[in-house]
Amino acid sequence: MALFSFTKTHQSSECAGRTGIFQTPHGAIETPVFMPVGTQATVKSLDPAEVHDIGFGIILSNTYHLYLRPGQEIVRQAGGLHSFMNWPGA
Repeated sequence: MALFSFTKTHQSSECAGRTGIFQTPHGAIETPVFMPVGTQATVKSLDPAEVHDIGFGIILSNTYHLYLRPGQEIVRQAGGLHSFMNWPGA
């Protein structure tokens, strides 16, 4: 079984638009989706539980910024990005 998959649930007959479900090891995300941005593994002014309680199932993080600071070793020692962020979603 693939770690990630995408299943198309609807295709527009008028354009290339479609909806679907993106399956990850951490959960399923319906697309299209709005993702709050947590560039350095945090959404400013909200803790992860608040972001999740609002109804977001995914946060966009920038791995290049995280590579620069705090660094991959610190994220790895924390148990990966989800553990480092204390994020329950995808």
